[in-house]
Amino acid sequence: MYVGALTLDILLGDVRSLKQKRSVVRPLIAELQRRYPSIAVAETGHLDLHRRAEVGVAVVSSSAGNCNEVMDACERMVAFHPEIELLSARHRLYNDED
Repeated sequence: MYVGALTLDILLGDVRSLKQKRSVVRPLIAELQRRYPSIAVAETGHLDLHRRAEVGVAVVSSSAGNCNEVMDACERMVAFHPEIELLSARHRLYNDED
């Protein structure tokens, strides 16, 4: 069993309040969940900053290749959103021995 963890640090576009931030981040999280129903995704950081967000994605699979493939696809999907800028993406992969 492999567990993949993806942390995405994103900069939001023209957002001036936490309410506007939620109106951008919630649909992004919903789209990730809709496109990849086997993942767990949530806003995990920068909760009090209105132009930054951290989104965490977790994937569980029987193969390391599948975990990496799903994490790469999630990263690409977020990177291609025009209203946000992906600042960094950190991939981590854990297996039974870790």
